[in-house]
Amino acid sequence: MGRRADHSRAELREIIISEGHRQMHEVGFAHFSAREVAKRVGYSIGTVYNVFGSYDGLILAINGRTLELWLDYLEARLCALDVDDDRLRGAIDAYFEFAIINRHAWAALYDFRLPDDIEPPEYYRQKVIAIMTVVEHEVAALLKVSRRSEAPELTRSLLATVHGHCFFTLNGTFRMLEEKDPLAAARARVADALARYW
Repeated sequence: MGRRADHSRAELREIIISEGHRQMHEVGFAHFSAREVAKRVGYSIGTVYNVFGSYDGLILAINGRTLELWLDYLEARLCALDVDDDRLRGAIDAYFEFAIINRHAWAALYDFRLPDDIEPPEYYRQKVIAIMTVVEHEVAALLKVSRRSEAPELTRSLLATVHGHCFFTLNGTFRMLEEKDPLAAARARVADALARYW
């Protein structure tokens, strides 16, 4: 790998994010090492922090890449559906599929937290909103017109429901509780919630 004179700041940022995301995908947040990322890309840890401002900035950039991949996966999954398919069900399935395929990187979105007095940067917030907007559109389409203004609040609650089912699936809790089909259970809970809006 070339040294610092070989790459522009933008190129270096992309190199570090790519390697950081690769490592996060393989080992997860608990075993992630910024120093190992620096070593793998052939730069000092000081250079890495100079590019991202801090360790937190690096993790946000890596998690931001995960959010981009998640949005791409969700949109591709929805685009592949036939016109008569249940699109919200497709979104729920996409949540589970992406989390399972990208288990460590997905978990890092929730394992990492900024200090309570620090807000995430706007670029990161917009990546989260982009995913929520796609799902919100599918939720709103299933509500009667007079209740579509409630779609944002309902979408947040439904996401929490699906997330909980997915998290319990991946950490083994549902297996211990003898839940045989967590995905079907998540779909059912979402359907129960939506039924109240008609």
